Amino acid sequence: MVQDRPRPDSDRLVIARLDGVTQRHARRHEPTEAETAPAVAELREIVAHRDDGPALLAEAAGILTGFHEGGLNEPQARAGAHFRLEAGADVDLVAQREEEGRRRRDLAGQPPFRHRSAGAPVNTKRRPPGVHVARCDLPTRCLRIV
Repeated sequence: MVQDRPRPDSDRLVIARLDGVTQRHARRHEPTEAETAPAVAELREIVAHRDDGPALLAEAAGILTGFHEGGLNEPQARAGAHFRLEAGADVDLVAQREEEGRRRRDLAGQPPFRHRSAGAPVNTKRRPPGVHVARCDLPTRCLRIV
């Protein structure tokens, strides 16, 4: 059977698994050793077979903390980053990825389609006064212009 969609990127799948573990274990307070140990063990298990494990942990930790910096979920994000650092994340890469998290946060706060070019056409077609469109309730969804 031929697939129309490309196969998922393995890095993205690993980061999604790391996020799932973090969400399951992170709380809104500084994690204790008893809370940290099982989370770190799971994270290490996920990246154990990968050569770029520390980089993936750092990317996930940096984006998480940068995105939630100053927000309501910052304590939980910090706890998740703590788990990833304990699991072996590259500390130098975390700071770089925090910038990416802040950039994504800023973009997420923007209205959609804000990058429309100045010369882009705008749909100005409107129905003339007195023309109404009525829909009937049939399954075929017929239209009738009155």
